[in-house]
Amino acid sequence: LYNVEQLEILRGPNALLFGRGGTGGVINRVLKKGIIGSQFTEYQVTVDTFGAYGAQIDSNFGINEDSAFRINAFYEHLENHRDHYDGERFGVNPTVKFLFGEKTTLDVSYEYNDNERFIDRGIPTGDDGKPIESLDDVFFGDSELNESTFEAHVLRAALQHRFSDELKGRLDLAYGDYDKYYANFYTANYDEADEEVTLDGYADTTERQTLTLSSGLIGEFETGEIEHTVIFGAEYVTTQNDNDRFNPDFGASSLAGRSDQEVFKLSDIGDFSGGSGINAAGNSVTGNFTDLNDNTEADLNVISLYVQDEIALSENFDLILGARFDRIDFDVDLLDAGGNVTDSRSQVDEEITPRLGFVFKPKEHISLYASYSKSFLPQSGEQFASVGGNNIDLDPNEFTNLEAGIKWDFNNRMSMTAAIFELQQDAKDTDGAGNTFDIETEINGFEAQFLGQITDSWFVSAGYSYLDGEIKEEDASVIGNRPRELPKHSFSVWNRYDFTEKLSLGLGVIYQDETYITSDNDTELPSYFRIDAAAYYQLSENLRLQVNIENLLDEDYYPHAHGDHQVTVGAPIHARFAITGRF
Repeated sequence: LYNVEQLEILRGPNALLFGRGGTGGVINRVLKKGIIGSQFTEYQVTVDTFGAYGAQIDSNFGINEDSAFRINAFYEHLENHRDHYDGERFGVNPTVKFLFGEKTTLDVSYEYNDNERFIDRGIPTGDDGKPIESLDDVFFGDSELNESTFEAHVLRAALQHRFSDELKGRLDLAYGDYDKYYANFYTANYDEADEEVTLDGYADTTERQTLTLSSGLIGEFETGEIEHTVIFGAEYVTTQNDNDRFNPDFGASSLAGRSDQEVFKLSDIGDFSGGSGINAAGNSVTGNFTDLNDNTEADLNVISLYVQDEIALSENFDLILGARFDRIDFDVDLLDAGGNVTDSRSQVDEEITPRLGFVFKPKEHISLYASYSKSFLPQSGEQFASVGGNNIDLDPNEFTNLEAGIKWDFNNRMSMTAAIFELQQDAKDTDGAGNTFDIETEINGFEAQFLGQITDSWFVSAGYSYLDGEIKEEDASVIGNRPRELPKHSFSVWNRYDFTEKLSLGLGVIYQDETYITSDNDTELPSYFRIDAAAYYQLSENLRLQVNIENLLDEDYYPHAHGDHQVTVGAPIHARFAITGRF
């Protein structure tokens, strides 16, 4: 987030403007841009009690009266509460803004990111289906080979022009070159009675180049007494993706009964390193990543058109009508270890997805709304290697969203929003034999949020959500089960109190209900409370000290999981100190 000016959490049906995947909502990053006529430098230095530290800088200055240069950069050294975990991150993002007359601006930027970190897939669950607390401090994996590296070069350009007071347009270009490596061993099974661990793993490399061209027009006009705000947009995306994955090979004598897995005693798991260790039979074994699982080359091309009309039928009633067309064409070649094509697959998906909504304002400070939308996600998703095999159905996943809600501004200091919604997902999944079956999931929910300045010194942000879901169609054994990691109740409350003009304190609580780790509903993550605190002290107009304390009561908790035996261990109490300045 070092180069993010604003983070927008857009709930609900945003697929019309953001395209595939924007079903239940979108997190939109608005990046920092050059500011003409302004000169400043902001910096921040941080350190936490685990030993992690970092620094970032944001500097802007005018080149002349019609242009400005801004650069953001950061460095972070990673540490946490788990053994072996470390890493480094670095990023730099220079950007230039040009002003051509009063109506046209051009922003051009380049971003480089370099990320290296240790991979920790967590701890196993026990016979009771819950994480084994006594293993919270045990690392299950390879202390040398569990790592991920990521390097990215991204070029962006954004041209905006105001044709008149009623019409403005934009043209955006983005090109990204990405190189990722991800290798890990993790727990595939755990025998609690015999204290035996079955390790599995893979090493995955991805090289991807993506070019995105998008344009849009926003116009305002009237037909009689009816006002219209029309958005029209077009987008073209082309992606080339090369991906391979290698499994470990422990040999035919593996105790797990398959060569890509091996069984170890719990007492010996800490000695597994470099792909080698002592298995449960007392034999020395090695499982380097040499067994090719898949090797794919994919080309993806997307053409999209969308239009939306927000119609002000009266002072109190707005009608929203929209539609989006997407054509997604991808080709995938499956290759052997020598780079020879062994199979090819292709798919063209064309969909028109609608959006319908209205906003009714019975009073100036109260808005009632309802919306209906559909969106879809190609079967390839972002993992193109998953579409190999002739038994896999490549039809896209479809999503339908119904939502109604209210926004109420009590005054200029306090507001409340609330919504009820239903999200239906019709998707595909594959079994171990490479066969496709249908999944239909329905989630109904309610959420509410309050933001308010209770007094001149006391600010509160609070949110609550209720989610009820059911798997309607899949493998017969899970029909009627609850979808994975779907908490029934969750809420958060954050308070900030200004004791003086310089000193402020914060206190908050997060609660999440228990959730199932997988759709089998055999294992679960327990519910948890977490209390956090903060203190802010303004040393001067341009210098601030801050400390954030997470998990103030030092509770054991497990926020999420990759699978039945890959449960993330929440961090114990720790503090992060920051110095923020400006000159």
